[in-house]
Amino acid sequence: MSLRLSTVILPYLRWHEGGRSAWQRAEQLGFHTAFTYDHLSWRSFRDGPWFGAVPTLTAAAAATERLRLGTLVTSPNFRHPVTLAKELISLDDISGGRITLGIGAGGTGFDATALGQEPWTPRERADRFGEFVPLLDRLLTEDSVSYEGDHYSAHEARNIPGCVQRPRLPFAVAATGPRGLRLAARHGQAWVTTGDPKLYETGTPEQSVQALRAQTEKLADACAAIGRDVTRLDKILLTGFTPDRGRPLESLDAFVDFAGRHAELGFTDLVIHWPIPDSDFAADEKVFERIAMEAPAQLG
Repeated sequence: MSLRLSTVILPYLRWHEGGRSAWQRAEQLGFHTAFTYDHLSWRSFRDGPWFGAVPTLTAAAAATERLRLGTLVTSPNFRHPVTLAKELISLDDISGGRITLGIGAGGTGFDATALGQEPWTPRERADRFGEFVPLLDRLLTEDSVSYEGDHYSAHEARNIPGCVQRPRLPFAVAATGPRGLRLAARHGQAWVTTGDPKLYETGTPEQSVQALRAQTEKLADACAAIGRDVTRLDKILLTGFTPDRGRPLESLDAFVDFAGRHAELGFTDLVIHWPIPDSDFAADEKVFERIAMEAPAQLG
């Protein structure tokens, strides 16, 4: 299978001042999927414009026809499975079945405290994620769900008519630890990683490839433990967070080299950030568009 190329468009532009045109251009360029971050705000963008993921994707669904759309990623930090399921079913309907839910355990950033709570420990995040994903799976596949857990509850939650995509829209589960990888193996149609964050500042590209190989091997073990063929699970690398940083977007040749090395690890999808001037995601727009249009053919 050819390596698929997708993009992530951060929701910082007003819809009528560049937001709509970015999503439409992503479709014109032939990206497989255009994702957006599902945060209340994010890092250096905290004090600037930042819009909600679900309304943004709803508008993007109306502005495009073929492009798949999704979050990368949604987390329990400020979401509840019952209300999220209703929004996702609506979004899948509006888009005609073009939605992928990227989902992860969340971190310690702005999302973790915006509702007034103390940040959860890694164990608490894993515990909540371990309830969140299976419950959301049920909510998106069953007409009525009742559940009482340690962290989440549902009482006769109705989700009729369900997703356009059957049995539900696909999950792309972000995980690197053993519990998260087990969730990806059991509930995911795809697995997402950004690499090893410990290598971002001082690691080398070679060390990053080794770390990613180890992650894919652990994913294979998690799949084998439940009798699932790991090759049936898509593997998505969200780029920009490995020691390579933005260098793969400096030229077509640089990107093809980067993509080829990661395709050899079994990755089926690479996601590149839509260029944002004066940010960590700054890139030459002409080079970016050339990569979008020409790289997939070279990676087939």
